[in-house]
Amino acid sequence: MTLFESFSLGEITLKNKIVMAPMTRSRAIDNIPNSLMAEYYSQRANVGLIITEGTSPTADGVGYARIPGAYSNKQIEGWKSLASEVHKNNGHLFVQLMHCGRVSSKENLPESETISASAIHLEGEMYTDTLGMQDHDIPKAMTMDDIITTQNGFASAATKLIETAKIDGVEIHAANGYLLDQFLNPNSNVRTDEFGGSYKNRARFVLETTQKIVNAIGAKKVGIRFSPYGVFNGMLGEYDEVVEMYSYLAEELNKMGIAYIHIADQQVAMGAPKFATNIKKTIKDIFKGTIIVGGDVDSAEKGEALLNEGFDLVYVGRPFISNPSLIRKFKDNSELTQPDFETAYTADAVGYTDYA
Repeated sequence: MTLFESFSLGEITLKNKIVMAPMTRSRAIDNIPNSLMAEYYSQRANVGLIITEGTSPTADGVGYARIPGAYSNKQIEGWKSLASEVHKNNGHLFVQLMHCGRVSSKENLPESETISASAIHLEGEMYTDTLGMQDHDIPKAMTMDDIITTQNGFASAATKLIETAKIDGVEIHAANGYLLDQFLNPNSNVRTDEFGGSYKNRARFVLETTQKIVNAIGAKKVGIRFSPYGVFNGMLGEYDEVVEMYSYLAEELNKMGIAYIHIADQQVAMGAPKFATNIKKTIKDIFKGTIIVGGDVDSAEKGEALLNEGFDLVYVGRPFISNPSLIRKFKDNSELTQPDFETAYTADAVGYTDYA
């Protein structure tokens, strides 16, 4: 199977073509990566590439309880120790930079304000360690100063992760209804300035942020994740010019020469409708770098089928939660252990590092 063959990605060589998808696990006490997290990721270093859970580049981007950040010295030192453990096991990892935007509660941002593309409230609740379930905040529409500060925060976090923590690269999270996706999507972006209106204007924040990160750490250490047709976190799945939007993004990112585009499929994990077009192929035909695809991949055969469609790497999500030896199990066609979702977002080792 070609799934188990090595693959050159940017400046690194992956031992196979399987990618561990980013998954929030909420073990970062005080938003600082720790030894428990290092154990979790190093257990899974047999995969070609680990993309870590969403990590906030700035204090106002945390959103959820106990997700890691990359904006303080303690956080960067935590990532440095974690990366060292993964590298000892001959693994590679990209840290996913995720600003939650309006997907937040003030209880999880005690010293910051919730911000987004526009002041549009997201219905629903979020868990907080202090008060339990709380309504999402009504966000403040970002000013130009906020936009520049946030973009610079992404670039600063990426620089520290590469230069100090010795991470292999970063993935920009522009999917699943978080801040960058909030700019892309007309359901959450009703701005009338140069960052709103036409699809090219709505794409501006993502492209400018990516360019600043590329300028800071180099294009070959940068990937990005999109979720076209996604509906998670209040996004509008289908809208006018959705194909034009992602075609334009692919074209501009191709010019930048970034390492990869990662296309999230929310149909199984998040209940999104079937893609209305073959958007994955559309992006692949435009972007000449690596394309990562996946969704409901729980066997080597399903992964190989995606490679046979012409894509480059295959992401696997939930099976990695409860199968640290997933690569061996795929090779042996062994039965997979099912995850216990009751312990998915708790704070200790149970349901985290105790799977065989």
